[in-house]
Order: sequence, then C-alpha cells, then structure tokens
Amino acid sequence: MSQLLKGKTALVTGASRGIGRSIAERLAKEGATVALTYNASKSGAEEAVAAIEQAGGNAFALQADLVDAGSIPALFERLDAELAQRNGNKSFDILVNNAGNSGWGGLSDATPDRWNTMFAVHARAPFFVVQSALGRLSDGGRIINVSSGAGTRPMHVVPIYSMAKASINNLTHSLAMELGPRRITVNAVAPGWIRTDMNAAVRENADMVKAIEADTALGRFGETSDIAAVVAFLASAEGRWVTGQVIEASGGYKL
Repeated sequence: MSQLLKGKTALVTGASRGIGRSIAERLAKEGATVALTYNASKSGAEEAVAAIEQAGGNAFALQADLVDAGSIPALFERLDAELAQRNGNKSFDILVNNAGNSGWGGLSDATPDRWNTMFAVHARAPFFVVQSALGRLSDGGRIINVSSGAGTRPMHVVPIYSMAKASINNLTHSLAMELGPRRITVNAVAPGWIRTDMNAAVRENADMVKAIEADTALGRFGETSDIAAVVAFLASAEGRWVTGQVIEASGGYKL
C-alpha cells in the first residue's frame, strides 16, 4: 500500500482518544512518525501508541496540560529531545491542533472560569502551539486545526464552544496568509456530529439521534475515521494546493 506520509513526522495534540487518536493512527498508517499529546489519560495515550506500533507504525506520547499556556514551551523541549534521538534533528512536518474539552453549557449556567478554560484549550493553546512550532516546522509543512461546524453555524446550547471554534477558523485564515511564503499550508477541518464520548449522552436520546440523522444529508453520525481521512489528505502532498480553508466534514448536516 502506498504511504502518503512516509518519512514525515507529525505532532497531534489531544490524541489519547476520540478524533485525535483516530487522526494519529491514520497518519501513522500513512507512514508518519507521530508524537501525540495527552493531558490526564496516560493510559489512553499508551494504548494509542501501542495500537499504532502493533499496526507497524511509529509513535510516542508526551504529557501536556494545554489549559496552561506556560506549559507549551516545555512540551516542545521534550518533543525536541525525542525527535533528536529518533531523527537526529528537531524538525517536523505536520502539526494537528486537535486538543479540546467538553463544550456543553449555555448562557444561563456559564461562569468566567468555564469560559476561560474553554478558550484556553480551543483558541489560546493552538495559537501558542503554532508559535512554538514555527521554528521547528519544515518549509512546505502542514498545519491542520480541528474546528467544528459550530464555528460557522453556532449552537445556542454551546455558545462558548461555538465562539472558541469561530476563533480557530479566523486563526486558520490568518496563518495561511502569513505562512504561505514558506509553502506551509494551513487549514481547518470542521466535524459535524461524530461518534465520540463527548456526545455519548446525546446519542442515548433516540429522538435526538433521529433528528440529527434526519438533518444530515448522508443520514448517519460520522465516525472518527471520517475526519482522520480528511486530515490525512490535507497532510499529504495531495493537499498541497489547499490552504486557508475551513472544510466542513459533517456528512451534509443542516444543508
């Protein structure tokens, strides 16, 4: 099988479970060495690395609490050491900003602390991860931000989450213009309803499942592999002429 990312190195944040883990596994399947970050779930990260290695890929895990922007330089110092040992230098080719936290909570029950935590992970962390990555990211590299359909079609039940994802869309456009001279493409992938543990409660409600599937052109919830496939395309040479785009991967939700 042709490996579109053979010889490449990728960093995927928040990859111990869900969409992030699926992205890490897909990039490794395509031949990339994958560094994945986790916050609390060390066991989940170890399981993800083990699954990648069992499938013949290469991966390693690094702990990072991205709520704390001050932890990001230390994350990259650990990444530098790992890459220098494995590859002989600290450069890498693909950055996927995927880390997130739960977005449930509306206007009435919002607090400043919840607002700050949401924006810290979904908006501030990607900004400063990119800042730290720029001196290490190869010319012709890739930055892929995981956004959400809520970033362009806000949901009133998750206003803070929707605002934060709109921010990452804006950052995507800005970075694409700034990094174009280095041939670094910058895009966002915006999932719709995907089967993850973050929406497990929604999927326990049969009426809500029927309504969501009825509002989706392809008639089903997405799988994490559906998003990973889009990310893999953008990360590869096949996506070389795509930049500054927010690509909704929702199966046609609410067309």
